[in-house]
Amino acid sequence: MTLKARITEDMKSAMKAHDAARLGTIRLLQAAIKQREVDERIELADADVLAILDKMVKQRKDSITQFEAGHRKDLADAERAEIAVLRAYLPQPLSAAEIDAMIDEAIAATGAAGLPGMGKVMAVLKPRLAGRADLAAASAQVKARLVG
Repeated sequence: MTLKARITEDMKSAMKAHDAARLGTIRLLQAAIKQREVDERIELADADVLAILDKMVKQRKDSITQFEAGHRKDLADAERAEIAVLRAYLPQPLSAAEIDAMIDEAIAATGAAGLPGMGKVMAVLKPRLAGRADLAAASAQVKARLVG
C-alpha cells in the first residue's frame, strides 16, 4: 500500500471513530499533497509525500517555539498533537551511527574532497535520509568532514 493510500484509509477510520483532532491533521496533510499534485501536474510518489511530511513537521516545530515564547501552551500542545499524527507516517529515524555510515559511503561514492564536493554528497544523501534524519544536521556533518 502506498503512503497516500494509507493516509486516505487512516482518514476514513478517523472519520468513523469521530476523532476530530486526528482527522483535521490528516486532512491538512491530504490538502498539502493535493496542492502539490495540482501545482506540478504530477502524481506524487512516496518520497515526495515524505518530503511534504518533513516540511509539515518542521513547520509545527517552529510554531511550537513561537507559541512557547508567547506563553501559549494550549496552542503549543495542539501543534505537538499534530506532530504525533504526522510522525506516524514517517519511517523510523536513523541513529547517529547509521547517519555517519551513510555520510562516509556517500563521500566515498562521489570521491568528494573539500567544500566544492558537498553538493554531490548531499545529492546522494538526500533521498536516503528523507524523512529519516534532519537534513540540515546531516549537511553540517558533511561540511565538517569535507572541510576539516
